[in-house]
Amino acid sequence: MSTSYFFGYGSLVNRRTHGFAPVHRATASGWCRVWAQVPGRPVSLLTVLRDPSCEIEGLIAPVDDDGWAALDLREACYDRTDALRDVRHPAEAVEALAIYVVPEADRMPPDVEHPVLLSYLDVVLQGYLGEFGRQGAERFLATTANWDAPVLNDRAAPQYPRAQTLTDAERAFVDAAISGLGVRVLTG
Repeated sequence: MSTSYFFGYGSLVNRRTHGFAPVHRATASGWCRVWAQVPGRPVSLLTVLRDPSCEIEGLIAPVDDDGWAALDLREACYDRTDALRDVRHPAEAVEALAIYVVPEADRMPPDVEHPVLLSYLDVVLQGYLGEFGRQGAERFLATTANWDAPVLNDRAAPQYPRAQTLTDAERAFVDAAISGLGVRVLTG
């Protein structure tokens, strides 16, 4: 069994988007999530940055060498960063633990030309609802910054490559959450 793990804090929390197992719920201290635009991408992404006053929930799972190659490709605009000392989890014999971080020099605020995809947000919140329940999904919302990012409603024709079908209850939660945060939803 691999002793090298990833800490997922966004779409990797949704088990339907990957085949890594076994997964364990975990908490990363000293990190918060933010929406950010990155060079060369038409949409904004979720990333993390250091914040000593924050902690975020997510999942960890073991990764072998082939798995790292696939994850590094999936997370191509992120740096794989050591987070072993930052993450609390119940897994045994974890010798290395990485978190994917968009480099600070590459992070820009989201804008109308680089919106967050609703299909991506759907996947992330579906993962949090499934793993941590409604309260966990609400903690996700509270520990994520840049909610002034516009969200493109692409549900009818999802642009996110790992888009999932949501239940009516999951969709209602996402819609109520973005409405409650005052998120501007773009159609198009």
